[in-house]
Formats: sequence, structure tokens, C-alpha cells
Amino acid sequence: MPLEEAIKVKFDASKMTDSYDPIAVEKYWDQWWNQNKFFHADNETTNPNKFTITLPPPNVTGYLHIGHALTVAVQDSIVRRKRMQGYETLYLPGTDHAGIATQTVVEKQLMKEEGKTRHDYGREKFIEKVW
Repeated sequence: MPLEEAIKVKFDASKMTDSYDPIAVEKYWDQWWNQNKFFHADNETTNPNKFTITLPPPNVTGYLHIGHALTVAVQDSIVRRKRMQGYETLYLPGTDHAGIATQTVVEKQLMKEEGKTRHDYGREKFIEKVW
């Protein structure tokens, strides 16, 4: 279904709410993107134009901030634009960027609970503690 048709079918101004309702709005767009396989990357494509971005998971602290939201929003916009330009795109989740935050959390925990630093354990033993 072309974008113009999708908008006409799904949009009814008389049913607009006072505030943005992501569940009501996004479910149609998600369905449309899935039906058109826009989330699908073909690793056997003959398309010479390829584009990939990796999406890092949340850090170990579990606290997300505006920087996380901004990064993901910008990356998502870039990937969608590249798709619209005809690129074979992949927005790949799972890159681990949480090493420093994990180390900090574990070090604080060790100091609080045992009065020790990572140097007291040495590299191999400290890595075991982190895992």
C-alpha cells in the first residue's frame, strides 16, 4: 500500500486525542512497515548500496537519559532515510557498549561490600566478579 493511501485509510481527525497516543498512532505505522518488509535486510542482495548502524543496548546501570533517546531517534531517522533512498539497510541491535559502566558499578559494589578495589583481585579474578 502506498504511503498516501496508508495515511488516508488510517487518519481520522475526528478521533484525535488531546495528546499524542503512541499506541494508537504507531500500531498502524508498525504494521505498514512490517507489511512492506521495511525492517528486513537481505544479506544476499545485489543492491550495491548498503547501509548499517548498530544499536547499543542499555547500559548496566539501567538508567536511560535524553542522550539515549536522542541517539536512537537520530539513528532511526538516518536508517529510514537510507531505506527511502533505496539502500539495503540494517539497524542491528546488540553492540555491547556497557563495559565502562559495568566496571564502575562492580567496583563501587566491591568497595561497599568488601572494602576492596579491582586491583585487589587482579585482572582475571576481577573479570570473574564482573561476569
